[in-house]
Amino acid sequence: MHSWRISRRTALRGLGTAVALPLLETMLPATAFSRFGRALQAAETAQVVPNRLAFLYVPNGMHMPDWLPTQTGANFDLPPILQKLASFKDDMMVVSGLAQDGGRAHGDGGGDHARALSTFLTGCHPRKTSGADIKVGVSADQVAAERIGKLTRFASLELGIDAGSQSGACDTGYSCAYSHNVSWKTESTPVAKEINPRLVFERLFSDGKPGESQQARAKRNRDRLSVLDFALEDADRLKQRLGGNDQRKLDEYLTTVRELEQRIARSEDSGGAGPAGFARPAGIPQDYAEHIRLMYDLLALAFQSDLTRVSTFVHADEGSNRSYGFIGVSEGHHDLSHHGGDKEKQAKISQINQFHASQLAYFLGKLKSIPEADGTLLDHSMIAYGSSLGDGNRHNHDNLPILVAGRGCGTLSPGRHIRYEKETPLNNLWLSLLDRLGADVDRFGDGSGRLAELQG
Repeated sequence: MHSWRISRRTALRGLGTAVALPLLETMLPATAFSRFGRALQAAETAQVVPNRLAFLYVPNGMHMPDWLPTQTGANFDLPPILQKLASFKDDMMVVSGLAQDGGRAHGDGGGDHARALSTFLTGCHPRKTSGADIKVGVSADQVAAERIGKLTRFASLELGIDAGSQSGACDTGYSCAYSHNVSWKTESTPVAKEINPRLVFERLFSDGKPGESQQARAKRNRDRLSVLDFALEDADRLKQRLGGNDQRKLDEYLTTVRELEQRIARSEDSGGAGPAGFARPAGIPQDYAEHIRLMYDLLALAFQSDLTRVSTFVHADEGSNRSYGFIGVSEGHHDLSHHGGDKEKQAKISQINQFHASQLAYFLGKLKSIPEADGTLLDHSMIAYGSSLGDGNRHNHDNLPILVAGRGCGTLSPGRHIRYEKETPLNNLWLSLLDRLGADVDRFGDGSGRLAELQG
């Protein structure tokens, strides 16, 4: 049975539709199923099972006493924010002591929020301007996209929640582009993030031919059909040649695709008119938590089907003053972050931080629930989560709240809190993760080397 193999790039096709497939047994080397081929299995399978890297950003810093463990090593404690991730303690490492020096003023005065987001993945100090002459640096995700992007349909995937603005002044003389973008293709060209789940879904499952995809999209919307309705014939043809395990895996995957598409449709239908009678944009859920989870599900799907291996996701723009009334916090996030030591405000900041951590837990659970080769999708991923601000009141850019989940195809040893020496560059972590992705570079930002302890 395993002498017949199909390419990892195989897709189910229909009118304007290309449904990429998850990793099936029939895509793996024949030695992966032979008890006499175990010596070759790991090396050959590694060529088919890729490593993935996602950078997830949360704004306005963290309430650090409720984030930072007091113990290091494998027996680290879980403060209230990390308690939301207790089920994944063995799948994550807390990395403390890191600093992003590019976020500091360096004579430019205020604007820490704009500097925080723009420098998080670039490691560069942004030019202070509210005009068109923006300048910061190439971000780590785009460094990876440039080096390994040719291996997948999409070199990278940029996701977010807030629409934001690409021009004008947003933070003490800094352009809104700095507060809105974490991904930068060049030092002056941000990569816009997509906030509409419907458009992300259409992009992932379009066949890449604009004319046909628009025709198919119009027909699906008119008849309320699924992308799968156009690819069922191709799917049925493929299933006839698959073994039992692969048939089950394909059925489960296609069910996931259809259910996600239906959730996006429901989020579009549940809106109605917005403030002052303005219609809510189609595809963008009114429910913030559902919006985040839809984006996480789409990212998991993109990783599972190897449509991309690099992504960024911004939970809210830096300096966001979103309120969280659905968890009992009616005040704005940014306003609360300037707590001035007020215990009640700090408790509410912690509530917001715990909410974001619970959404991360949802994403990690999704990745861990997807079997892939000798492990799970989480085992074959590196999920970097955190902020480029420590305490929002102090606006400090050192001892940052950073967490890395996943095993990076065996190149990471999670289940630990690693405390690095004060002022260790955050860019050392990015250099280390880029190495593991096969996108290594000699230098990045103020990076001074690699973090060897990540592998134990």
